[in-house]
Amino acid sequence: MKLFLLILALSISSAVYAQEISSHYKIYDVKKQKTVTIDDIVADMQANDVLFFGEDHNDSIGHYLEAEIFKKLGTAYPQKTALSLEMFHTDVQPELDEYLAGLISEKNFIKEGRAWGNYKDYKPLVEYAKEHHLKVIAANAATRYSNAVTMGGLKVLEKFPKTSFNFLPPLPIDTAKGRYYEKFIETLGGHNMGPMQIYQTQNLWDATMAWSINKFTKANKGIKVLQLNGRFHSDEKLGTLAKLAQANPKLKILNISSFSDASFASPDWDKFKNLGDYIIITDPSLKRSY
Repeated sequence: MKLFLLILALSISSAVYAQEISSHYKIYDVKKQKTVTIDDIVADMQANDVLFFGEDHNDSIGHYLEAEIFKKLGTAYPQKTALSLEMFHTDVQPELDEYLAGLISEKNFIKEGRAWGNYKDYKPLVEYAKEHHLKVIAANAATRYSNAVTMGGLKVLEKFPKTSFNFLPPLPIDTAKGRYYEKFIETLGGHNMGPMQIYQTQNLWDATMAWSINKFTKANKGIKVLQLNGRFHSDEKLGTLAKLAQANPKLKILNISSFSDASFASPDWDKFKNLGDYIIITDPSLKRSY
């Protein structure tokens, strides 16, 4: 009886917490031109393969929503859902798989998997995957490759041994032009960024994540993938998303752009409509996760 009451109390507490959190975000469906719920996004995935969640890395509400979406996807598509993370590198896939299988400790996983400093923000998703035996993709390029490109440009990758390409996408890696390049310059405040290598590093990250997702979807037919990355990588369906669509035009892809904005109380949705299929605006008054 006591156990039942405890479970009931926890259920009520979770429901109240979810209700309270819901007042701190708004979700807008660009195509339908109306506000919607997490359940609507999950239902939309029935006809789609990959869902990009473009986040601000320090947005606590965004991290909460990522976990909620992943859990609901896992419930709606049991054993047909996977998680892909910018936050882990391709060369630590073994450590990630070992942790999910319960073979190594969390301490070893965090250390040897080179988890980000704010891993606590992504831990609920990894733990859900572990509990429900779902696959997680370590999608991003390792720092050593990023640093090499920043120093020597994408051409330097041609000098790496064949074994390195167990963790890297095939060459050549395209350097995106047009709108994506313009946005990159705007992000730098309009200043000349000097050597193109910095932008080429951005393209390496995009190419590696797209390659990682594409490789997984080809090997695991019918599995829905939730990809988490900084929103610059997928806003306006550019960056990683564009490279994935180019690599595999048959994939049906949705994207979310999630961020805090001063217009939270009364957002101008028309202003943000080009960012994604779904726009999530979170309450800017809340404390950042770091």
